[in-house]
Amino acid sequence: MNTERSEARSLRWFKSSYSGGAGGECIEVAPTPATIHIRDSKAPAHGTLTVHSTTWAAFLDLARQA
Repeated sequence: MNTERSEARSLRWFKSSYSGGAGGECIEVAPTPATIHIRDSKAPAHGTLTVHSTTWAAFLDLARQA
């Protein structure tokens, strides 16, 4: 088994409160102390994107300004 996939399964995933239940879901995130794991909620088996927590915080700051 791929170690990355095994780790992704043990994470606690959260979906945005803005996602609806009618197929409008977009992403899920699983935070850890040093990294944020991101995946497509419609296709979680297709892999994850992992970014450093400071990178995620910078992204959120920019998104809030938009």
